[in-house]
Amino acid sequence: MANSFVFSSESVGEGHPDKVADFISDSILDACMTYDRHARVACETFVKSNMVVVGGEITLPRLQNRVTGKTRPIDDAFNIDKVIRDAIREIGYVNEDDVFQADKVFINNYLTAQSQDIAQGVDAKKAVGKKTAEQGAGDQGIMFGYACNETPELMPTPIIYAHRLGRELTKIRKSGKAPWLRPDAKSQVSVRYENDRPVEIVNVVISTQHAKGTAHKKIEKFLIDNVIKKVLPARMLNKKTEYLINPTGNFVIGGPQGDSGLTGRKIIVDTYGGWGRHGGGAFSGKDPSKVDRSAAYMGRWVAKNIIAAGLATHTEIQFAYAIGHPQPVSVRVETFGTGNVSDEIITAAVQKVFSFKPADIVAQLKLLRPIYRETTNYGHFGKVGLPWEQTNKTNALKAAVNSLTK
Repeated sequence: MANSFVFSSESVGEGHPDKVADFISDSILDACMTYDRHARVACETFVKSNMVVVGGEITLPRLQNRVTGKTRPIDDAFNIDKVIRDAIREIGYVNEDDVFQADKVFINNYLTAQSQDIAQGVDAKKAVGKKTAEQGAGDQGIMFGYACNETPELMPTPIIYAHRLGRELTKIRKSGKAPWLRPDAKSQVSVRYENDRPVEIVNVVISTQHAKGTAHKKIEKFLIDNVIKKVLPARMLNKKTEYLINPTGNFVIGGPQGDSGLTGRKIIVDTYGGWGRHGGGAFSGKDPSKVDRSAAYMGRWVAKNIIAAGLATHTEIQFAYAIGHPQPVSVRVETFGTGNVSDEIITAAVQKVFSFKPADIVAQLKLLRPIYRETTNYGHFGKVGLPWEQTNKTNALKAAVNSLTK
């Protein structure tokens, strides 16, 4: 009997309130790393109505006087208010009828320096009670990486399709082709699987904010013809595919006017659309000393190389850390019965090829640079050009597996 099921994943646009918050946090992070590549950043953003609140911890070593120990204000490095307004403007909240508007929002800044207790765990030097002088993990926690051979991106099909819709919608909005489009938007794709392979799209949901007075029929026809049928494979669509466009009937009030937004609330959108497991830690606004972010990127790099090496068709890796400790406390690879060799051998091969020490992750993936705004929208995985999307360790993995099976 055929194994048949439907799996759904969603994506959200740049103007979704939670993504507005993520983008502001990552914009501040990139500004910090442009000024000081060794910046320690944990920046949270909250948006609602005409207000932006930023809080968290930022330490820029270049602002610290090594002799006196005094630290100059962060505004000596860059203007945080300008970074925030520029981020909002880039998203597209620039219309005069927007309650949330780049030049008019009120900004509340509650950023302080990083706790010294956390810093000494991360710093590559000795400290009282710390068992090693190596750089340790910035926190305890579990991280997952996932990859599969369903798509060219080696990602699950539903989340890749949902992201494609969001990207195309944003591209059209910013081109001016449909001046009635507004920044807030969500997409969702449900895919039917037969014997664990995607065979058809069951339904597509798009909700997009629009200018007042735009007819629903106009929006529906435009999105089906110019977004859905443009970016989704024709072979996956059929007469039974259901299109749900702005299913409430009206979406004029959106963005932070319609709903609050907070950094880190779209962690499933950011990763594998619910297909792969998630350790719980958010990404945006965190520098790479935070293993919530850097180790999740590491997990994706490892998983993608396992698939690209032909060792399995689906794989997931989990590993875990203790704060201040340089080595992971566990590493496990699972291939869900699709591996060419045992999961134990693949796990051993992975540990021979890759180093999971936090400092080595940063070095291997070259993470001390301002690349984080590129990751904020439409998923942190499956994008060309990001260092954790390389498949440059396939030969080394194959060699390690061969040496372990002799």
